Amino acid sequence: MIRKIISYKNYFIDFYRAQESSVQAKIEYVLDLIRYERRVPIKFLKSLEDSDGIYEIRVLTTFKLIRILCFFDEENLIVLTNCFIKKSQKTPKNEIRLAEKLKKEYLYNKNR
Repeated sequence: MIRKIISYKNYFIDFYRAQESSVQAKIEYVLDLIRYERRVPIKFLKSLEDSDGIYEIRVLTTFKLIRILCFFDEENLIVLTNCFIKKSQKTPKNEIRLAEKLKKEYLYNKNR
């Protein structure tokens, strides 16, 4: 299975570029896992409850818990929205709302 992964707007790209090369390599490893594995373990990709189809990509480094929010557009296309360094147990609601807003905007522009 090969999934295509794209980013919408610059949230992910800006975050990625601001990271050290070792963190970038870890992000790329997890994205490749999602891209090529038929069944992605929940420790790397999890559906967020109380959201409108938003998923959380989980990247664990030595010092950071990175979360990349995304959604599926059709079956094999994953759209990356925003990302952040997780500092508490719960995913911040403002980050989820931003991802939902970006999803609606993306789908609206796609269907125009």
